[in-house]
Formats: sequence, C-alpha cells, structure tokens
Amino acid sequence: MNRKVKIAELPEFDMAELLKTEEDIVNYINVVLEENDMAELTHALGVVARARGMSAVAEQSGLTREALYKALRPSSKPRFDTIHRVCNALGVKLVAQSGAAPA
Repeated sequence: MNRKVKIAELPEFDMAELLKTEEDIVNYINVVLEENDMAELTHALGVVARARGMSAVAEQSGLTREALYKALRPSSKPRFDTIHRVCNALGVKLVAQSGAAPA
C-alpha cells in the first residue's frame, strides 16, 4: 500500500548530527572543498562548529559566539583570518593541491 507522506511529517535533516568523529568532519570538509564554493565552505564550517559546540569553538577561535554565527552564515564573506581561526579551533587544516592538469 502506498501511503502519501506530507513534507511536514518528514524529519529535519541536520548534517551536524552526522559528524561524530574527526574522520567524518575531515571527509565532509574535503567534499565541500572539492566543490570550490566559498559560500558552501563557510556553511560547512558552521555545520562543523555546531557539531562541536558553537560556544567551545568561539572560545577556542577567540571570537564571540555571536561573531562566529555571523561569520559562518552562508551569505557572509568572512576574512581569511576568520576562516583560519575557525579551522584552527576545529582542528582542521586547509591544504593546497595543484589544480592544474599535468602537462
């Protein structure tokens, strides 16, 4: 029997709930980095920060909790210094790789 499900009855999806281990976090950030979308990276760092606890990440990054929320909104354009501080607080390193095709 096919029962129709209303959208309102579906559970909310929250990626932060799935980020349980360091490996989960690293894999998630790497997938986002492959998309080469700064807004998505900012959003992903916000998701990871929520998974870790915004207050703890704010304290470790030297930002206020409010400033952290503001900096990690998808519509924001945080300075690299802010991204660097958040990555350090999360224990994540951004690594450069060659994007050029081999000659």
